[in-house]
Amino acid sequence: MNTEFDVAPLTPAGERLLAAAADLFYRRGIRAVGVDLIAEVAGTTKKTLYDRFGSKDALVALYLRRRAARWQSFARGYVERVPPGPARALAVFDALAEWLAEQDRGCAFVNANAEIGGTGHPGEAVIRAEKAATRALFRELVEGDEDLGAQLHLLYEGANVAVTAGGQADGIEQARRAAARLLRG
Repeated sequence: MNTEFDVAPLTPAGERLLAAAADLFYRRGIRAVGVDLIAEVAGTTKKTLYDRFGSKDALVALYLRRRAARWQSFARGYVERVPPGPARALAVFDALAEWLAEQDRGCAFVNANAEIGGTGHPGEAVIRAEKAATRALFRELVEGDEDLGAQLHLLYEGANVAVTAGGQADGIEQARRAAARLLRG
């Protein structure tokens, strides 16, 4: 299991704040959500937010780490249900389809990068680490073949954006078929 994204246990108030922030950041966007709203939704105070997290930027980075941990665990769990072989790499596309069925705003990391990318925000490192971890998962699933892992990752990322931002309902299935062709060599 990838511990890079693990989040230390929080107090109950910290958990409420992180849960409220995660929902608000994903649904409304990072820049559109202020600490007053997060505290209100969490049923706590702005002071408690700052006491627990130090800053909104730190809370954003923590939200992204928690989300990355959830996705990595979900994807790996999905893959582990498939017998070893090329089908495991294809299972990541199946996991993405199931994941996105519950997400109406697409990839939280792409969305966050659109808002904070290139600003030096602490969440940038988490976004890059999540993308690197998914690329590494593909590389692992194709037994270390760097080029093939990178190509599968690009198909995965393209499908993610095509389905959500592009409205291409069959984007994941198209990418999965292209991945299957690559895996056949």
